[in-house]
Amino acid sequence: MRCDKRGVTAKHKGILPMTDQAYTPPEVWTHDAENGGKFANINAPTAGSRESRELPVGDHPFQLYSLATPNGVKANMILEELIEAGHPLDYDAWLINIGEGEQFTSGFVDINPNSKIPALVDRTGKNPIRVFESGAIMLHLAEKFGAFLSDTPAGRAEMLSWLFWQIGSAPSIGGGFGHFYAYAPEKYEYPINRYAMETKRLFDVADKRLAETDYLAGNDYTIADMAAFAWLAPFVEGTIYNDAHTFLSIREYKNVARWANAIALRPAVKRARMVNKTWGEENEQVPNRHSAADFAGKSL
Repeated sequence: MRCDKRGVTAKHKGILPMTDQAYTPPEVWTHDAENGGKFANINAPTAGSRESRELPVGDHPFQLYSLATPNGVKANMILEELIEAGHPLDYDAWLINIGEGEQFTSGFVDINPNSKIPALVDRTGKNPIRVFESGAIMLHLAEKFGAFLSDTPAGRAEMLSWLFWQIGSAPSIGGGFGHFYAYAPEKYEYPINRYAMETKRLFDVADKRLAETDYLAGNDYTIADMAAFAWLAPFVEGTIYNDAHTFLSIREYKNVARWANAIALRPAVKRARMVNKTWGEENEQVPNRHSAADFAGKSL
């Protein structure tokens, strides 16, 4: 395809600006903090805490530290679904502002050395237990209360397969497609095409499966559905990565839409999507959650 003098194809001229020449990696990579895009102020190639600050602790046995991103919503969903199902638990959910780097405080790093939300402290026993990574939190709570799993070995294997399918797909959808399409300082055709293709392939995987069954693991709603819903539903609803719904032609995946729309109507899911949320309509935000009373007057 013909390119102009800046290296922009005629197809994408004025839409996807590109540099004059291809990037040639140096012999040894070094971090360029000035060319990191939207999150350049917090991203670094190092681990550990950057500020000494303890985390708040509430009265309940479960303490969640998170933000209502897709990965954060997963943890909210299992907690609210357990409460909705009548299990004896309650939790405090504390807002972690990742844009301000609060995930790098000493208190947060103590419970998640990877400095990513969500992170949970289970204080139901003699000694507190830290649980980090969204899938681990979901599995920990589901197993603790014996809910949203499967009663058979075959069903459990299917559920775990779909759970880890989602966990493995999130980096391609979020850090891949989401970053290059919505957050990168410049838009480049190759990475956007690469991750758009993979995101659509993942939607097709789910769509074909949901043509066969009500839920990903079969006829029962499980933590695999919660995990996948948190990422796929925003695409169906058109609420993530600008116009990604249109760009990826998400309307094609009718079985995913049927499944996502049904889950979105669940009372626990409506509450979960508000927890640790600080954007959108005020009546859909519960920045810090300490009891069911925090949802009073909200749009449920």
